[in-house]
Amino acid sequence: MEDFEQLLESFEQQNQAAEGEVLKGTVLKIDGEDVVVDVGLKSEGIVRLREFVDASGVAQVHPGDVIDVVIERESGERGLRLSHEKAARLRLWDELEHAADQATIIHGRVTERTKGGLACDIGVKAFLPGSQLDVRPVRNLDAFIGTDVRVRVIKLNKKRGNIVVSRKAVLQEELEARRAQTLETLAEGQVVTGVVKNVTEYGVFVDVGGLDGLLHVSDLSWGRVAHPNEMVQPNDEITVKVLKFDKAKLRVSLGFKQLLPDPWADAKDRYPIGAHVHGKVVSITDYGCFVELEQGIEGLIHISELSWSKRTKHPGKIVALEQPLEAVVLDVNPNDRRMSLSLRQAQSNPWESLPERFAPGSIVEGRVRNLTDFGAFVEIEDGIDGLVHISDFSWTKRIQHPSEVVKKGDKVRAKILSIDVDNRRLSLGIRQLEPDAWETFFAHRQLGEVLTGKVLRLAAFGAFVEMEGGIEGLCHNSEINPEVTEGGPLVVGREYEFKIIKLSPHDKKIGLSLRAALHDSEREIIDSYRHSPATAGATIGETVSLKQAEQ
Repeated sequence: MEDFEQLLESFEQQNQAAEGEVLKGTVLKIDGEDVVVDVGLKSEGIVRLREFVDASGVAQVHPGDVIDVVIERESGERGLRLSHEKAARLRLWDELEHAADQATIIHGRVTERTKGGLACDIGVKAFLPGSQLDVRPVRNLDAFIGTDVRVRVIKLNKKRGNIVVSRKAVLQEELEARRAQTLETLAEGQVVTGVVKNVTEYGVFVDVGGLDGLLHVSDLSWGRVAHPNEMVQPNDEITVKVLKFDKAKLRVSLGFKQLLPDPWADAKDRYPIGAHVHGKVVSITDYGCFVELEQGIEGLIHISELSWSKRTKHPGKIVALEQPLEAVVLDVNPNDRRMSLSLRQAQSNPWESLPERFAPGSIVEGRVRNLTDFGAFVEIEDGIDGLVHISDFSWTKRIQHPSEVVKKGDKVRAKILSIDVDNRRLSLGIRQLEPDAWETFFAHRQLGEVLTGKVLRLAAFGAFVEMEGGIEGLCHNSEINPEVTEGGPLVVGREYEFKIIKLSPHDKKIGLSLRAALHDSEREIIDSYRHSPATAGATIGETVSLKQAEQ
């Protein structure tokens, strides 16, 4: 009876088994290139040995192993033709269908780039769209080729053999779980560890437990940071401090420098006023340059503190970026995080030794550096300029602008008139190289003398007359003889005989008279002819007329 039931069961199994159905079989033996398998049917089945060969070429099958097979053909020369590979694929599809229904996470490996995404091996070839790769857009899909990924099946068509998977779904769920936990525990002042997600010019975005926090560039370091990528890169794991946390808006502000002591806290003790310090130029502006003494500590050297003697419109002509230099601390204000420095006070003041090198009265030589309406600046040595005032170019000439005498770049000689060390002023004179023409004139001339002079210019009150040495005198209208000018003014450029009627050395003024000079001339004629036999008995008027006629 039992034998009959076994035969009936075998018959039913044989009639139920069909091509494409997955069966369990036991490996009986390995026969050459075939594996003989007992599937409990009327005849044994044959599976190709190559279906069990691994990547190294070794067959991973042994007698007694229970394996999955599927019938390819009902009969063959040696029995049923079976396939282990097809059975594995069919079994895998069943598992994938179950994974899709249960939203189970499965493991795969990205194998290649395809249109719109990547190919992912999860036992069968699945499509991983680029939009389903990460919670953020991914620009470089090729970077994922060859990597292991955790995905979910989001679409499956067994008939067509199509499977679509998503890595984003797995990450999103994990992110939300971590975010929920973070929202419960995160607090301002807390020190947390996060992963750098993105680096921009204005700061760094850090993932702290599923929340994106902003680490602003100003909170990266106490020192100067040109760009955040100088300090961190994407995927770096960093420790930060929570500065602000808005739970409602899910906004987190982070700080990195706050984990370190503030260098300004004791800056006043470490950098006392008057101390000599060393640093490098990190920034140059129109009004000065900033010098970094240490990370987080910078001082400003104002343009007025760059040099004792050099005058410049821009600090870049004296200092350069990254230039190391020594400076003196002028002021420290920790509250405003400001420090004032001086470059020139770290150097000797050339003005202090100027009187020793150039005593007043000494002759110097220099080049005209600049012209102004009131004079010319002459550089007598590097950075030391002296002013030749417009009144110190000539004793006698009336100069309206220095350009009438010198040009920029001219090499000139001058005499040092005075040195003001405190105000850094040096007065020079060019006319002082020659004797004072006025002193010479007053020393050799006296009232009553008659001199020849040339009319330079006319004024409403009289005429200015040039005499010897370029000295000018004034002949007032009341001292002009109408008989000589025929009732009109004096002629500019014409020479006349003038008598000195006023000398004022203190005011450097000379009064002249054409009338008095003519009167003296007439008296000389009268005196000379009064004693002449040729004019005996003539009247005075006749004598003068005769003398003038002879002349």
